[in-house]
Amino acid sequence: MLDDAAVERVLVVTAHPDDVDFGASATIATWTDGGVAVTYCIVTDGDAGGFDPDVPRSEIPTIRRREQVEAAAAVGVTDVRFLGYRDGELAVTHSLRRDISRVIRQVRPQRMLIQSPERNWERIPASHPDHMAAGDAAIQAVYPDARNPFAHPSLAQDEGLEAWSVPEVWLMAHHTLSHYVDITDTFPRKVAALTAHESQTAHMPDLEGFIRGWAVRTGELAGLETGRLAEGFFVVSIPV
Repeated sequence: MLDDAAVERVLVVTAHPDDVDFGASATIATWTDGGVAVTYCIVTDGDAGGFDPDVPRSEIPTIRRREQVEAAAAVGVTDVRFLGYRDGELAVTHSLRRDISRVIRQVRPQRMLIQSPERNWERIPASHPDHMAAGDAAIQAVYPDARNPFAHPSLAQDEGLEAWSVPEVWLMAHHTLSHYVDITDTFPRKVAALTAHESQTAHMPDLEGFIRGWAVRTGELAGLETGRLAEGFFVVSIPV
């Protein structure tokens, strides 16, 4: 694993607004506190989400983009990019791989954070088909696409984007956890980020308690002292 001190730039790729905040926003706060520049790449606008029947569906994409920008700010992220794919219809396509490869070559991250392309049978809601498609497309963009100067030739020929090799990828919601981050100190910012997603979380009577329960259980898996909170990941190193 890379030492955090060796990481200058992190790229996060998720299917929907709010995915990163449920999965990893407290960890991201620890990175930005340490001076790491974090970029979010959100594949869809979450246009199939929301719980208020009085809100016109045509307004949902704008609402969810705004919420994600506000949530990102709560954990120190100011660079938020949206690819504009349709929520609920995501599939691994050449176009999606190219679009994620474009962002990889633009950002040139040493670390990426993505969703697991594998179904987690113990956490089915985390294995939304869009999540798995975004994760699969992202890892295909990492290897082989973004590093191959001959893949997606328009990126180099028309946009001047040179190949880039990502040496490390962290997966959220994977069925196997290999690394844990103590988020006790940054947990309030995770709650603030999730609260910003009002269209998705306002109906939850005890959002903080729900999220804290996850973090307590993960802290126990990590072997932390009683009461400490954690987020867990599966970390993959990729030869460059």
